Amino acid sequence: MSDVFKPGLLQGKVAFITGGSSGINLGIAEAFVKAGAKVVINGRNVEKLEAAVKGLQQHGTAMGLAADVRNYESVEKSFQSARDAYGELDILVCGAAGNFPAPAVGMSSNAFKSVLEIDVLGTFNACRAAFEHLRKPGACVLNISAPQAYLPMAMQAHVCAAKAGVDMITRTLAIEWGGAGVRVNSITPGPIDDTEGMRRLAPGDETREKLTRALPLQRFGTKQDISQLALFLASDAASYITGSIMVCDGGQSLLGSGLMLQAMGM
Repeated sequence: MSDVFKPGLLQGKVAFITGGSSGINLGIAEAFVKAGAKVVINGRNVEKLEAAVKGLQQHGTAMGLAADVRNYESVEKSFQSARDAYGELDILVCGAAGNFPAPAVGMSSNAFKSVLEIDVLGTFNACRAAFEHLRKPGACVLNISAPQAYLPMAMQAHVCAAKAGVDMITRTLAIEWGGAGVRVNSITPGPIDDTEGMRRLAPGDETREKLTRALPLQRFGTKQDISQLALFLASDAASYITGSIMVCDGGQSLLGSGLMLQAMGM
């Protein structure tokens, strides 16, 4: 955990993270464990899940539960298992997502549908199933979004639609659940180093260098950049923040969708 935060920031808290076996979500899981939280990560790939849990347990208390976020009953059972193991839930991070570059005319209906089901339906299912376990003052939900939610990008029609849906779920639930004391926010990462998403969207050293030079901060973000934002939003320091779309993108959104298109050579 970064020295910016006090030790034990999330001591006594229980967090559940969907898509938590890799990438940004695993980075958040590690930060939460180091901050004292008991963490449950979810994923579909059992082998990856077990490896991720093993790494997390070197820093604290963690377990993995295999489930497909598209299946409500499966998700519901996972939350019950998490509660049986660690007690009431305090933090939910909805990070399960799908992405691949594809032109709209070359994308099948099933391919489009699969991304919406993982991102939008998966986020709804996790939030809906978790609510009864979260329903208390101080609890919070963090939905992982993307710049595609507000920046239209070629080759990303499916992701643009999906992440816009995720952000509207965030805002709607912030209104509906505020009375129960549950805060709901989105985190919008920009180009983050060493993630599968950027390996697909900006492959190769030349593309990466073009994008890096074009960013206002002239560097890719790190998983720690995102996990530190997640720590802040999950902490009492953010107790009056809800319904917000928190952008952490090195200034990418200031330059519009043309930045990514230029880097991709389009």
